[in-house]
Amino acid sequence: MITINPLDVEGIIFTAIRVELPRTNLLIIANEIGYIMCAALDVNVLNERLKERHVIAGRANGVRTIDELLHAPLEMITDASKEYGWEVGMNGKDALLKIA
Repeated sequence: MITINPLDVEGIIFTAIRVELPRTNLLIIANEIGYIMCAALDVNVLNERLKERHVIAGRANGVRTIDELLHAPLEMITDASKEYGWEVGMNGKDALLKIA
């Protein structure tokens, strides 16, 4: 099942996406600029093979819900996300607010 809902983060609307897969879930919170995602995101591919696309993205590990993704520290971020002030270790909510 795929669930897509609006997500209010301090008055700013993002899109929360949950894809239920066998034994795991794919979790994403996005807007038109970038996104944060569960550990299924391969940041190295974005930084190396797709560098010219300047993808703004970050990955959190060990999250099972959209709320956990919002509050978890980002363990990896793309090089392009640094232009928005993202840093490894910042929580998802703070990263999203920087691209609002």
